[in-house]
Amino acid sequence: MKILIVTIGTRGDVQPYVALGRALMESGNEVTICTCAHFEPFVREYGLGYAYVNNDFIDFMHTPEGKVILGNAGSFWETLVTVAPMISKLGNLQERQMADVWAACKKIAPDLILYHMKALGAPDFAEKLGVPCMLAFFLPLYVPTTRFPAMGFPNLPLGPGYRWLTYQFIRRILIMMTKRVRKWRTQHGLAPRSPGLRMRLPDGRPIPALHGFSRHVIPRPEDWAETATVTGYWFLDQAEHWNPPKSLTEFLSSGEPPVYFGFGSIFGRDPKHVTQLILEAVRRTGVRAVLARGWGGLEPTASVQSESVMFIEAAPHSWLFPQVSAVAHHGGCGTTAAGLLAGKPSIICPFFGDQPFWGRHVERLGAGPSPIPQNRLTVERLSHAIEVVMNDSTMRQNAATLGGRLRKENGTSNAVAFITQWMNSQ
Repeated sequence: MKILIVTIGTRGDVQPYVALGRALMESGNEVTICTCAHFEPFVREYGLGYAYVNNDFIDFMHTPEGKVILGNAGSFWETLVTVAPMISKLGNLQERQMADVWAACKKIAPDLILYHMKALGAPDFAEKLGVPCMLAFFLPLYVPTTRFPAMGFPNLPLGPGYRWLTYQFIRRILIMMTKRVRKWRTQHGLAPRSPGLRMRLPDGRPIPALHGFSRHVIPRPEDWAETATVTGYWFLDQAEHWNPPKSLTEFLSSGEPPVYFGFGSIFGRDPKHVTQLILEAVRRTGVRAVLARGWGGLEPTASVQSESVMFIEAAPHSWLFPQVSAVAHHGGCGTTAAGLLAGKPSIICPFFGDQPFWGRHVERLGAGPSPIPQNRLTVERLSHAIEVVMNDSTMRQNAATLGGRLRKENGTSNAVAFITQWMNSQ
């Protein structure tokens, strides 16, 4: 079976699909990942096929406008307010992205399209090709439930009706913001209204939905249809392709396990300030620390390297996290999952999107303190959080217990089984 996986975004929007793609490939499928060209070497490193999408999205996030979104978008509503003046520019970006993805779909002619919701038009391309599609995502955002509201909405005591309506609101916003999908459908002889945006296949059945998170973190809602499943996280063990530098192994073995700090591919408007803030909190609390530069999130200077602080470009979480005492990060789904898998308490300092959502869940699970939004991050708040994760024995035990449960799951195998069963039933 030829499978095309379409995903757009940062490293955290690509890595889980590489893990899923590898599992599908090892099950005898031919797998291609269609994503931004920036990630082509990463995709090919794991033996997967690659299909081109331009780097417009990534380039935009590095512009002043993109940094404003990252700096201001602390909730769903703040994101809407921040993005509204940029709709025209983002629309042109969407149109170019759709053109690239559609070209890839025609060239590859897959038997199945798996897609991230940011891959606008993917279910419509599947409809035009006459092939099935399946949502593959790591958030409970598009399949309605009365158990909890959609990500970004407060869990108000307004009953199941309110919780259900939050998902309908998300769908309505999506439909309002996707006039380019309607345009594309009309140009290609399809009805203007997209069933994909309503999470429906052309014949009216629900689009199957894979959710790449753990039932131990968010239990599968009992009112979901059987076409929606929670598989477990899609972890990629990068350690097998990586040799740690001697300086890092020596640092780790020279004292107490350090606290990890890193914001991955996410960057704010003043990374130097955030770096200095972290260093001061580390000094006040007396912990050792590893700071990962990532893709511009932190900006170290040589003068602050010391026996208790080490800067690195990056390291596989699956290798590094088991060797640290706690992890402090932005709260992306992948980094959050890696910290929980390692059984380490997490300090989550979210920027935007799903990051506050994961921060609240880590707090609810007793595996970390209250999240500290980036726009409220101070030396005092971070110092307090470090003290908590280092000294709260119950929190540390909660994190360790959860990690043990996650290590018994195999999310990619569960996903492959679900995909195979559904395709065989068609």
